[in-house]
Formats: sequence, structure tokens, C-alpha cells
Amino acid sequence: MVTLQPDTPLAPALRERIGGAIDAFIDAQLPMLAPMGQNVEPLVHLAREFCAGGKRLRPAFCLWGAVAAGAQVDEVEVTTPLVRLAASLDLLHVSALMHDDVMDGSDTRRGRPAAHVQYTAAHRERDWLGDAEGFGVAGSILLGDLLLVWSTQLADESGLERAALDAALPLLHAMRAEVACGQFLDVTAQVQPFGDPANMVSDTERVVEYKSARYSVQRPVMVGAAAGASLAGRDADSTTKLLEALGTFGSLVGRAFQYRDDVLGIFGDTDVTGKPAGDDLREGKRTVLIAETLRRVDDATATRFQGLLARELSVEEVETARSIIREAGALDRVEDHISTAVADATSALEAAHTAGLVTDAGRQGLLGLMHAAVDREH
Repeated sequence: MVTLQPDTPLAPALRERIGGAIDAFIDAQLPMLAPMGQNVEPLVHLAREFCAGGKRLRPAFCLWGAVAAGAQVDEVEVTTPLVRLAASLDLLHVSALMHDDVMDGSDTRRGRPAAHVQYTAAHRERDWLGDAEGFGVAGSILLGDLLLVWSTQLADESGLERAALDAALPLLHAMRAEVACGQFLDVTAQVQPFGDPANMVSDTERVVEYKSARYSVQRPVMVGAAAGASLAGRDADSTTKLLEALGTFGSLVGRAFQYRDDVLGIFGDTDVTGKPAGDDLREGKRTVLIAETLRRVDDATATRFQGLLARELSVEEVETARSIIREAGALDRVEDHISTAVADATSALEAAHTAGLVTDAGRQGLLGLMHAAVDREH
């Protein structure tokens, strides 16, 4: 039997159980898919491939949110209802990744060819009719759609007590809507002309909140806490205060998590991240790091820097862009944002613990997860 340990909140055994819950769920769908024939097999194959591994941060925040609320999670197995609820969040996550890769034109995902690239290659290998790249895009979109449907189904069929599931559902619904609308905010930001750098910073921060912070940390921890509070028999007033406290904590940690992602997207080690060096530069992502750079440089440097975005870059050009960011002080500024968010999140969680809203085990587990989310190299 595996139990949750506050000093190792993201232990390998926990990640294995989450992955096992996803595998078991997909296995259970095969009889329904079988009559459709072998042409659906590529969907199932890549669903398994891209759901394997990963950080499992969203499911972990969900589980530790439940512990923070007072739920007794004595057993963490593939069939444990809270594990299945948490695992549904990773299906949602991978769904979003499949769509992201199409929208961003990313060729790799988790160190392997992206889904649309693999479907394109399969089309060409089989000498099928029509546009191979169009088939690749269609396949990846539909894979993302299937995983979104499955994420809903796995949560509904998690086996949680009805009252606990009902408590979590409004937050799950909000999470799904926010990530879609947040992604649209991001897509819209990418196509707008460069304007006032100060406005660009605030616009980018809004995208971070709705596209990433809520979906990556805030909603997962609140989903778990809502279910956990119901299982623990908390009253309505206590539950409301708990969710408010964890909402503040989750938003701050989620922002720091995304800012770390932004730093790694430009300065990360390719061998560790699994993505080309400076990938965010090539994609032209309007991250806080980019916005902070443009706010700090003169017009000539801004024009030069903008010319290095959204196109193929040589190794030398990537290093030039990195130098501009460093010399502008933007990298230091974003690192300060991360440090401040971590400090404020820690204070919010400690205050909730002191007020008796958060269990000691939950406090320890969530603090450990926060550092796993922020203090990382990939």
C-alpha cells in the first residue's frame, strides 16, 4: 500500500499510481472503441504515449488539497476515488498540450515528436491521399478533444461519494472553461501589434493568471480541497474560508510556476527540457519575460529584439536575444516575481494553517509541491 508522505509530496510511487489510474481508464474504454475498427488505434496509441510520464503536478496538488481539507487519504492506489479524480486533471492537461502544439507549431512534446508531427509522418509513410500536414493537424485536434471528453468521464466515474463529487464539480467546470478562454486570450495577445510595453506586461499577466495559474495550481488544489472538505464533514463557512485561502495560495504558486516555465523556455538546457534552445523566441511567445525586456530597452534595441522573435534562429541569434534580456534586467525582474510569489504563497498557507483551516500534513505537502513546481530545470 502507498500512503501520502508530506516530506515527499510528489514521490515516484504517487506518480506511478496516477499514471496507473489513467492507463486503467484507457483500458476500460477499449471495448467501446473496438467496433470502430483499427483506424482509431492511432488515437489510443498517442493518448497513452503522451499521458505517460509528466510531472503529475496537477493531480498532486489536487490530492494534497484534499489532505489539507482534512480528508483521510490512507491508501493511494489506482482505484482510490481521489486518485482517479486527480488523474482526470492530467487527461485535461494533455488535452490542452495537444491543442497547444498545433496552435504554436511546436514540433516536439516531452522529448518526442508532437502528435501532429507523428500523424503527418504516418500519412506520408502510408502514401495516403490529400494533405499530410492537414491530416496531422486534424488528428492532433481530435486527440485533444478525446482526452478532454475522457477527463470529464474519469472525474464523473471516479467513485467519489456523490456529495464530494458535487462539491468539486463547479470548480472542475470553471477550470475547463478558464483554460480554454485563457488560451484564447493568449492567442489574441500573440497577433496584436507591439504597443505600449507597460500595457503588454499587464496583458501578459492576465494571460498567465487565466491560462496557466488557475489551471495549473489554483483550481487543482481547490478541486481537491472541495472534495476533501465534504469527505471530512466540514461546515459551509469553514469550507468557504479554506477555499479562499487555497485560492490565494494557488494563484501565487501558479504564477510562479508559469514564470519559471517562461525562463526555461528561453534559458533552459535542451538536454533537460527536451525542447530546442530558445524555443519560446522562435514561437514568438508574448511572455512576461519578453514584455519586461521591451519595457526596459530603448527603441533601437526594442526593434532589434522584436526582429529576433517568431522566426527560425541560429545559435548565435538565440544567444543575442538572451543577452538583451539579461542586460535589460528582465531576467532578474522575473526571478524577483517568482521569489515574491513564493514568499507570499508561503505566508498565505501558513496563515491558513494557524487559523485551523489547513491540516499540518496538508501544509507540509503543499509547500513541498510549491517548491517542486518552481525550483525546477524542466
